[in-house]
Amino acid sequence: KPGSVGLSQLDLMTQVSVKICGMVALQDVEASVDAGADYLGFVFFEKSPRNLSVPQAATLMQDVPDAVQKVALLVNPTDVFLSDLLAAAPVDLLQLHGSETPERLFEIKETTGVPVMKALGVADQSDLAAIDSYADVADQILVDAKPPKGADLPGGNGLAFDWTLIANRTWSQPWMLAGGLRPDNARAAISRTGAVQLDVSSGVETAPGVKDPALIRAFIETAKRSY
Repeated sequence: KPGSVGLSQLDLMTQVSVKICGMVALQDVEASVDAGADYLGFVFFEKSPRNLSVPQAATLMQDVPDAVQKVALLVNPTDVFLSDLLAAAPVDLLQLHGSETPERLFEIKETTGVPVMKALGVADQSDLAAIDSYADVADQILVDAKPPKGADLPGGNGLAFDWTLIANRTWSQPWMLAGGLRPDNARAAISRTGAVQLDVSSGVETAPGVKDPALIRAFIETAKRSY
């Protein structure tokens, strides 16, 4: 996928990729795959209403088509947990949402052999420098809204940030936009940022951790029709 470029610079046939994050049940997986999701996210963070055990995730992942990327969302994972997870579940991408340094990302990539996506929160212009510092080591960057102070969750809070901060930005690696996305603002998000990958979780739920198949389909259809 290309990095961030202005909307006018993108070919009109650009296909937006969509990640539906927070799978907790087989119906979530089926609804997302049927609607055309490109990535499915599986959360391993105890404070999240979408948290899974390794056996639960392994069961949900087993019937996901090869063309759909299975993403493990992790917060400062230990080597032991990573080893246990990857021995049990067919993970395609590790999404790191904690305080992992660029050095730790490199170490995880070297140890596991699995591509890594680093999630970085944005609240103002000063937060963009951190993205640059990770771009050379991460295989992908997830540009998310910075969680409010005291928040229990590093992501999935349903908050957006000022998209003009990243309009027409270019990074050396593919990137994905997250934070407060919903079916009714997906098109605007793409138009204002030039994003060609979107990540949604709470924006397709009726309650924390409760996915709505109709919202999933609406989000994916809107995103993929935006170019």
